Amino acid sequence: MTAKRTYTRHRAAAALLLLTSALAGAVTAPVQAETLQGALAKAYASNPTLTAARAGQRATDENVPIQKAAGRPGLDVTGSYSESILKPTISFTSPQRTVNAQANLSVPVYSGGTVRNGVKAAKIRVAAGQAGLRGTEASIFSQTVAAYMDVIRDMAIVSLNQANVKVLEVNLQATNDRFEVGDLTRTDVAQSQSRLALARSDFQTAQANLITSRENYIALVGQAPDALEAPPQLPGLPADPDVAVQVALKDNPDILSAQKQREARRYDVKAARGSVMPTVSAFTQAGYTNYLHSLGGTAQDAEGNAVEGPQINKQAAAGVQLTIPLYQGGRPAAQVRQNQALESQAIEQEIETERGVIAQTRAAYASWQASLQTIESSNKAVDAADLSLEGVRAENSVGSRTILDILNAEQESLNAKVQLVTAQRNAYVAGFSLLAAMGHAEADDLGLESGALYDPMVNYDRVKGKWFDWDFDSAAKPVATRTVDTPAQNANVDPQTARQP
Repeated sequence: MTAKRTYTRHRAAAALLLLTSALAGAVTAPVQAETLQGALAKAYASNPTLTAARAGQRATDENVPIQKAAGRPGLDVTGSYSESILKPTISFTSPQRTVNAQANLSVPVYSGGTVRNGVKAAKIRVAAGQAGLRGTEASIFSQTVAAYMDVIRDMAIVSLNQANVKVLEVNLQATNDRFEVGDLTRTDVAQSQSRLALARSDFQTAQANLITSRENYIALVGQAPDALEAPPQLPGLPADPDVAVQVALKDNPDILSAQKQREARRYDVKAARGSVMPTVSAFTQAGYTNYLHSLGGTAQDAEGNAVEGPQINKQAAAGVQLTIPLYQGGRPAAQVRQNQALESQAIEQEIETERGVIAQTRAAYASWQASLQTIESSNKAVDAADLSLEGVRAENSVGSRTILDILNAEQESLNAKVQLVTAQRNAYVAGFSLLAAMGHAEADDLGLESGALYDPMVNYDRVKGKWFDWDFDSAAKPVATRTVDTPAQNANVDPQTARQP
């Protein structure tokens, strides 16, 4: 009787521990808790992949003024000073020294369409780059959501495994007590010891997974996760996969980028064809030469007196130049064929991107629906496993169940809860991935509280019409935050922030 009363006390303590762990998720998070929207805002502002993509887009913007420069006037001035070291022996008028200056102004009039089509291609690539930037933004957000949910999931799993270890420790103590009074056998003790050892191993694995998830979160967001709140409901999820695909085909940024790249290649072909066309340019030249009184020879004035000859020469000319290419070694044709092949490649890549987006959208929808069904089933499994565990413990107290039955029931209860938190994570990540595939998971869609959103058109409008050769930007400085000073993460879990089923 003493052994049974001792076991009953341990069983009550174990039940209280499980109840406490189960209720921990319902406790309100601290005021300083991090929200998913806050994590996305931090990633939006300082993730290096995203800030690098923005810098790359600014570089793409510069292709427009670069292409325009080929159709703008060109002005250059050259100057020289020469000193004759050895004068020609048969020349008596060659100068000893010379200062020369020359200015040339060239204005392209017609270039066979090369400049016009080059500018159009550059503008379309800007649009393609902006769509690609949207895709990068959605990709970073998807990774951040996955990392956020990974931390929440792994915190819950660590807490569940920690509670399981404590329950098994109580079970082992109770088993030892009953063994000492002859109520159980050595086999029962060994079974309890084995399950406790496996539970501790699973607990250590869960801790390692939590550390990995926290470090991955830091790599994406730039700061350590701190008391993560439950994520909000996802808006705008489609009713069926066909609707999702229709929206994705219209709004997915990767498809839009591929379409623009294909269109740009078409203008590349036209620009290459312009290399066989005549070109017309207007020009003007002016020159100034001063022999610094070193030019030999004399002249006579009106009275016949010998005077020094002219020491300054000025000249100016203006005209129109027509260039008709007759033969360039086959280079123009090769360039046209090359760009035609690249246009064909862009067409195939557009189809490839479309295929990938359709598959991604349908797969994300299927994963989302499957996870929702898994959540429903897992909730039932958790309730049934908890009820079964209580029944097995009660039956063991009257001798109709063995210690192994209790251990198996406890393991089933743990597995059901782990499956539930995993399904909750998978459902949310799949739902967000579905929105991303549809093109509706960007900063504008999420309402981030990060101040003014990055607008790539601001930089494009700033640089598209620049003419001045010395209009440089300031030196490059890092935008993304470094994480070298972030402390190494641990697997500590606050019971008030670990959400469990």
